[in-house]
Amino acid sequence: MDSRIKCATLGTMMMRTAFLNPIVAAFAGFLMLAPAQATDMDPSGEVASLLEQLRDPNQEAWQRIERQIIRQWSRSGSASADLLLQRGRDALRRGDSVAAIEHFTALIDHAPDFAEGYHARATAWFMDGKVGRSLADLQDTLSRNPHHFSALTGLGRIFEDLSEYERAKEAYLAAEAIHPHRNDVKAALERLERRLGGVTL
Repeated sequence: MDSRIKCATLGTMMMRTAFLNPIVAAFAGFLMLAPAQATDMDPSGEVASLLEQLRDPNQEAWQRIERQIIRQWSRSGSASADLLLQRGRDALRRGDSVAAIEHFTALIDHAPDFAEGYHARATAWFMDGKVGRSLADLQDTLSRNPHHFSALTGLGRIFEDLSEYERAKEAYLAAEAIHPHRNDVKAALERLERRLGGVTL
């Protein structure tokens, strides 16, 4: 191998390791802290009750319950923050990731403890091709809301794209444990089972 190519490859691997390591460490940590953190974020117990219903693999009304959970997670308690979230989501629907990032960054500045702001911006960063920044925002999402099944699914997708297949499996399994009804997660786990040599997931 040409020495310049070898150095470039090594540099790329080192850069990837540098931004993956803190994400992987955080991923392992929040799984252990999830129940306590979720209780702190949901003093009324409403979301916890919905999540319990969602976890039932035989739940026929899971789509309605999923919508209710997302609706609850999208409420910041501030009308101005909720407006920024809506404007950012509208920009995402238009395919304008740059405008979406601006709105979500303003939202995070306004409400730094609001998990959905980080998740929304992680989606926008991913659309914009900024995988490292997307990972960082997913970490911030999950540190604030460890039961965020969409963030876990996004984390799995990024790990899979980075060929971190075992980490992808862990993320998808964590998402499936919370939300066992998503076909995209089931398909991802089947895909990883084939890639990892038929090991049962």
